[in-house]
Amino acid sequence: MQAYGSYIYKTVFAVLQSPHDAEDVTQEVLLQIYRSLPECRMDGLKTWITRIAVNKAIDYKRSRARRPEEPVESGLLSDGLTENTDAAPAAEQSALELEEKRQLREQVARLPDNYREVVTSYYMQDKSYEQIAAETGLELKSVESRLYRARNWMKRHWRKEDFE
Repeated sequence: MQAYGSYIYKTVFAVLQSPHDAEDVTQEVLLQIYRSLPECRMDGLKTWITRIAVNKAIDYKRSRARRPEEPVESGLLSDGLTENTDAAPAAEQSALELEEKRQLREQVARLPDNYREVVTSYYMQDKSYEQIAAETGLELKSVESRLYRARNWMKRHWRKEDFE
């Protein structure tokens, strides 16, 4: 709870856009995690937690839409703001993409030194072979060769489970 409580709250709030509702759903998420912990494989724990949080938030939002407690007039909420029904899938996608990027950065950090720099420059900073060669002082063919070898290294050493 201490390690992931604020992260869960932020994830749920991104879907619900209501501090009060986000607090309630965060409590539900923490209870669900506690109940489901014995079945957790601990591979991709944060991704698993994120998935539970987003799903609970979406479920809550859907249940509120089915039985509104306050009358909703022409798409306006009681505070005058319009409700965005597309926010849930977008927030879920955004949260999952952030988690995938974090995991990818972790994996890249584990690359051998001679590959890490060119992989980071090419894939994460969108630099061309020429730019990388100029910045590192390597020959153009050396940059190409290192990227080729880095891809092969990643194929041999990275498993799909590392990203789940």
